[in-house]
Amino acid sequence: MKNYKAAVFVSVVIEKNDDGYLASVPSIQGAFAEGDTIEAAIFNCVDVVKMIFAYRRERGESVGFDAVKLTANTRMTVALPVGV
Repeated sequence: MKNYKAAVFVSVVIEKNDDGYLASVPSIQGAFAEGDTIEAAIFNCVDVVKMIFAYRRERGESVGFDAVKLTANTRMTVALPVGV
């Protein structure tokens, strides 16, 4: 078992719907969730992705992504839309 934290990077698509927002990860079948706000939709979708990955690991299946080892010196770039 790994003794370090790891991360995968996925693209999340956000769409407005009748009940709020829908966040989905097109590259992972079944990875979508709703929320009243954009933040809630993303948070809920991340939870779904984690559940899908845990399920696949339990079954010995590939998660389909390469994990990135996270250390104190790991740097990440995050793209966020900002309305101006």
